[in-house]
Amino acid sequence: MRTKIQELIRKGVLIPHPETVTIGEDVSVNRISGNGTEIHAGCKIFGRKTLILDHVKVGYESPVTIEDCQIGPEVQLKGGFFSQSVFLQKAVLGSGSHIRNGTILEEQASIAHTVGLKQTILFPFVTLGSLINFCDCFMAGGTSRKNHSEVGSSFIHFNYTPDQDKATPSMMGDVPHGVMLNNNPIFLGGQGGIVGPVRLAFGTITAAGTIYRKDELRNDRLLLTGFPKDINIPFSRGRIRNIKRVVRNNLIYIANLIALKHWYGKIRMEFLSEIFPLALLEGLQDKLDMNIHERVYRLKELIHIALQGNSDDTKCNELFQNWSGIDSVIRNHQKHMAEDQVVPPVFLESIQKGIKEWGRDDYIQVIQKLNPDEAEIGSKWLRQIINRLLAEVFDHIPSFGFSEEIMEQGTNG
Repeated sequence: MRTKIQELIRKGVLIPHPETVTIGEDVSVNRISGNGTEIHAGCKIFGRKTLILDHVKVGYESPVTIEDCQIGPEVQLKGGFFSQSVFLQKAVLGSGSHIRNGTILEEQASIAHTVGLKQTILFPFVTLGSLINFCDCFMAGGTSRKNHSEVGSSFIHFNYTPDQDKATPSMMGDVPHGVMLNNNPIFLGGQGGIVGPVRLAFGTITAAGTIYRKDELRNDRLLLTGFPKDINIPFSRGRIRNIKRVVRNNLIYIANLIALKHWYGKIRMEFLSEIFPLALLEGLQDKLDMNIHERVYRLKELIHIALQGNSDDTKCNELFQNWSGIDSVIRNHQKHMAEDQVVPPVFLESIQKGIKEWGRDDYIQVIQKLNPDEAEIGSKWLRQIINRLLAEVFDHIPSFGFSEEIMEQGTNG
């Protein structure tokens, strides 16, 4: 351990108090940049997959523990625990962070102090305040650090039900339009929450103190809820209300993750450079696979719970009897990039043209300089990936009903 710390110091890593820093035996010093990197007192770094690029600041405000994370350039981990996650260029995470497996913060996303994330994906610019639990969420929207999606302080994503299932992922925005970085921001007011699984369209605003339980697929809506009177009614465990909506939202969430995997594998791949090396891209793909695995596992778990409580329900039985087919479709789409899902040549040419003009290091600029027609071609390609997967899944459960209009709602496209 001491030898590794000495080697890092020789590489140029700033370690003001090396006697307090721990570097695990499985950590490769070759995967830690010596160019402007700072590791402050009390920090611990573990994991053979750990990657730390240029000008990363670790533990400036309080000690940090890193375990198998891939960390892009100019990222700040100010204090807390970070495991099996990816942080892209200029992401900032405040003191008291508790960041667990499957989390992705893309460029310039940030969280303030005392935030818990797991299986969470935040697109560029998304900002979370303090004292927040935002596990099992996807959030996009916004065009810059001045025009970004935001979650107010003391917000909770309720992702665990009385029946002890977690088939509750919520999606704020979507992948096909979110990746284009040209949509209205979403604002979730502080001292509030969402009861997953929920889908919200771009431009949605929830007022402070609002606990929202429904889908809102229309753009630019202000949501404010509250019970007009006390409620006291019998509750039966295992009887999943509106199983159709819960299952559909889970499947749409999974399909969006698989579309994002295509985006990373075919578009982000074009931006490989010193600040976005292959190891960082592989980290993104790995974390997406973690998310997909988690969502499939939780959905399967929900089906068993629902079957026990709703054993006479035809939809529950239909799900249970056809689960192997559903699972097979998802796994096939996750593992194989079908030939008919290749990037439209005209869209790829637009990306490559932007790279020639702005460079591989400026992903955000290249994407935001796409004209509306070019962006729509890319969004349509991703929607087709999503709809193809959903159509195949719903072939196994026809009573749940699927139409391509599902993905046409609640977008600025």
